[in-house]
Amino acid sequence: PYTMQTLKQWGAEGVESVQVVCPAFSADCLETLEEIAEENRDAFLESGGKRYAYIPALNDAPEHMQMLAELVCSHVSGWPEAEPDNGGKG
Repeated sequence: PYTMQTLKQWGAEGVESVQVVCPAFSADCLETLEEIAEENRDAFLESGGKRYAYIPALNDAPEHMQMLAELVCSHVSGWPEAEPDNGGKG
């Protein structure tokens, strides 16, 4: 089911508190901030929920940046060196 529909249902059923995380996003974007953090919060609270917590993505946390750097380096090591493009002047 859609997240918003589920949150409305939970609020109406008496669920007081939810914590929401978006594991598919490594950085918050307009979708997570507007739809998940704001619109879904409002829907849950207006349906009877009491507390809504959006758990932010990793964003620019130093540990996240380090992990991304290590991931990139592990996948590009061993690539052949590229010859500089001389613009067709050979």
